[in-house]
Amino acid sequence: MAKMLEVENINVYYGAIHAIKGISLFVEQGEIVTLIGANGAGKSTTLRTISGLLHPREGSISFLGKRIDDLKANQIVKEGISQVPEGRKIFAEMSVMENLELGAFIRDDRDGINADLKMVFERFPRLEERKDQQAGTLSGGEQQMLAMGRALMSRPKLLLLDEPSMGLAPLLIREIFSIIVDINKTGTTILLVEQNANMALSIANRAYVLETGRITLQGDAKELAASEEIRKAYLGG
Repeated sequence: MAKMLEVENINVYYGAIHAIKGISLFVEQGEIVTLIGANGAGKSTTLRTISGLLHPREGSISFLGKRIDDLKANQIVKEGISQVPEGRKIFAEMSVMENLELGAFIRDDRDGINADLKMVFERFPRLEERKDQQAGTLSGGEQQMLAMGRALMSRPKLLLLDEPSMGLAPLLIREIFSIIVDINKTGTTILLVEQNANMALSIANRAYVLETGRITLQGDAKELAASEEIRKAYLGG
């Protein structure tokens, strides 16, 4: 399998703070790969660097064989990477429909956009019911669905998901995760950052464990879920 995304030895700083210390990881086409670790381990920073919101001081990031670490965030969306940010970051004053249309801002294929809108509404029927509603009036779970739907409107090859379960009730978390699996089955590769390590490992092919800006463990998700070290540290076992 070709490596869709290759992150090689990146170092990322917030001012003088060395947040990411020589991380290397890869994602193959069709996979769900998850990054797990405690708060402040550098998971979200890694995603923000891949999506062009931050730039590495050293190292490289390649997508489909092309270097992207010096591209701006909007150029990276055009390359085929879309991010669902932590905390959802929907446009609260705008309608559900306007939020979804904004997700397609890089596209001008009206027929394709309409087809994808239809697909988003099939996947998230509640969004269709509320399409004219102000996005800020949606529940937390519906806002998460809207953030995912908006990202899908750019028709990404790789979807970056940052803490999709944050602040949601257990029942909704299961629903969101089953949607993530479904999105992956229909051909979108996924890199998932998730505080809920149990859920993340249950759907992922492979996983990386981050601690204070470094990868300390990596491997098959099922094997990591069974490891005593991981169970003690992250799975409450």
